Amino acid sequence: MELRKRGICLNHKTVLKLMNEMGLHCKIRRKRYSSFRGEINKAAENIIKRDFHAEEPNQKWTTDVTEFALLGRKVYLSPILDMYNSEIIAYSISLSPNYKMITNMLEEAFRKIPDGTNLIFHSDQGWCYRMKDYQERLKNKGIRQSMSRKGNCLDNSIMENFFGLLKSEMFYGEEFASIEEFIKELENYIDYYNHRRIKGKLKGLSPVDYRKQSLKVA
Repeated sequence: MELRKRGICLNHKTVLKLMNEMGLHCKIRRKRYSSFRGEINKAAENIIKRDFHAEEPNQKWTTDVTEFALLGRKVYLSPILDMYNSEIIAYSISLSPNYKMITNMLEEAFRKIPDGTNLIFHSDQGWCYRMKDYQERLKNKGIRQSMSRKGNCLDNSIMENFFGLLKSEMFYGEEFASIEEFIKELENYIDYYNHRRIKGKLKGLSPVDYRKQSLKVA
């Protein structure tokens, strides 16, 4: 698709052949980080029920936390993904899986939408999403909370797919000189993913370009 956008028309089999000749292959996906730490407060209803389709932006969001282990330390990423176009709406990065990371992410995301949108915000049953403060923040913003069933990663597979893609393309098999260098590359990748990485289900557009095009049409 990217080649065709540049005016180069090649059959997908030719592309695969050239990739094999050049030694270009997809990387493997590995085990996910789990944020479940036992029963904390009441779990929300699973409103999404694996229906990840959204008719417009800011109708359905999802979030989760993933872990990167490198250089003897760990880095945690907490993003919000819009189910409409898989765009990363907001994110935060931390050296520990703390609640401040979650609130920073929420504050950034909340600045992008008005109050009372009735948006559905989905997550797993991680400890941070069951905290009273977190749930009140969503309620005060006019957001409906949804949660996956316990231990069922398929209920939030759209976010799991993003994490798998992210780690395959910028983390697995790569070497970083420092934690600071890794965080910078992580930020660069998210910007690339949002603005330049094309997706087949988005008609060969990036998430941001797809959103802009749909709003222009509307």
